[in-house]
Amino acid sequence: MKPDIAFIPTPDDAIQAMVELAELDRGDRVYDLGCGDGRLLIAAALQSPCHGVGIDIDPAQVAVARQKAAARGLADRLSFRVGNLYESDVHDATVVFIYLLPHLNLRLRPRLASQLQPGARIISHQFDMGTEWPPEKVLKLVPSEEESTLYRWRV
Repeated sequence: MKPDIAFIPTPDDAIQAMVELAELDRGDRVYDLGCGDGRLLIAAALQSPCHGVGIDIDPAQVAVARQKAAARGLADRLSFRVGNLYESDVHDATVVFIYLLPHLNLRLRPRLASQLQPGARIISHQFDMGTEWPPEKVLKLVPSEEESTLYRWRV
């Protein structure tokens, strides 16, 4: 299956800010939908005792993510799998990270709304979920790499 969007790495400063915005703790189960090479989940696991699942449609990116997690000693807390994020079961997620285009966020929104439990956080890089689902918090970063806007919703 062809991806809906090409892999675009999240800038390092946005990764750090997304992890902080998620307010992770030991009980969190973090999903990264469209995880690419795993850098965001790896950063989250290095900064908190959370467990995580990365899902990406590209087997080559998933292989890289697995290698990077293993190299950092995180294979026991992070798993990566090839899959279509629009068909993935995310019901046990307490945090979901996304970096998708606006129309893809809108396509994903019903699945997140129906599967996530109250209190779950959704953190998006660059794009919101439409005017019908306003974010709880918006954070604008003006770094040296690129300007980023981060959004957080709490179910």
